[in-house]
Amino acid sequence: MVPAADGRAPSVRDGAEADAPAVGPEKRAAVPLDPPHPRALCSENSFDCLAQGYCAMLSRERTRSAHTVRAARTDLEAYGRWCVREGRDVTSLTHRDIRSYLAFLDQARYARATIARALSTIRGFHRWLFDGGHAQSDAASFMQGPRASRHLPAVMRPAQAALLLDAHRVDPLPVAPTREEAIALRDWAILEFLYASGARVGEVSSLRTDALDLPHGQAKVMGKGSKERIVPLHDLCLDALMSYRRLGRPVLVAGRDEPWLFLSSRGGRMSTDALRKMFKKALARAGLPGHFSPHALRHSFATDVLAGGADLRSVQELLGHASLSTTQVYTHLTPEGLQSVHRQAHPRA
Repeated sequence: MVPAADGRAPSVRDGAEADAPAVGPEKRAAVPLDPPHPRALCSENSFDCLAQGYCAMLSRERTRSAHTVRAARTDLEAYGRWCVREGRDVTSLTHRDIRSYLAFLDQARYARATIARALSTIRGFHRWLFDGGHAQSDAASFMQGPRASRHLPAVMRPAQAALLLDAHRVDPLPVAPTREEAIALRDWAILEFLYASGARVGEVSSLRTDALDLPHGQAKVMGKGSKERIVPLHDLCLDALMSYRRLGRPVLVAGRDEPWLFLSSRGGRMSTDALRKMFKKALARAGLPGHFSPHALRHSFATDVLAGGADLRSVQELLGHASLSTTQVYTHLTPEGLQSVHRQAHPRA
């Protein structure tokens, strides 16, 4: 694949923890997530060859998620188009050249978060080029991007979350559930699990049956970078999970051997897209605004446990954040909460 010469820059969907990237309408050749070594793909250091090698390294050696690899590929495709348009060889670029590219993105009015993500990809790419002997210097090593403005995430208030969950509680439990009742039990369990654990949609989709430890009220969640964490579950969530496993899941699995906990109506693993569609329908049934996403329950979980007195480090562990700075976005509180903290903390309050 030869980069186009139109100099177009990447686009990124809002939200640092989104579970799937935005994909344009155009069809583009997919870069294999685990292709052979780049030297086996081509005999020269073409940009495409090097970009494929870098993306393969992210997937194979650093075990980055498919979403992260696709985002890096998108950034590099745009970077490659700019290099072709400007007639520059990526293996001999200087930091001034890279600054020119960042200026191009800024002049094109891309968001700061988009530019920051592009620079992060470029830094990793040039470091890989230098370490692999493809370039004589690491041109992007000391470059810093624009400070991204922090936007407060969309958060469901506790009353809204309760309305969503209560609208999907299955009561009374069916004795011999139909397929529709089994799906209702599944949806109830998923919604309760999202709010009880703060898990991402991708983590819920990949949850296996053996990840649940219902007697001890906890579950193992596989997060980004294949990092495993233990999340505690409250009684209401445990009730929903036990009801689904005992009554609903056997109807959906139909005797097959499926390791996944949450199954589609056809008995296979429930995809992230299916989870999002289910969530939109759940919002409509509860009479809640349709702009909320499943990630809103993750934000709500973090905000509510912090407001309830949890410390930031504990919330970081529960959410599976690699950096505490990512968790700090949830330190915003309601005015009433701030007044309460002020009264308790200030010596003259």
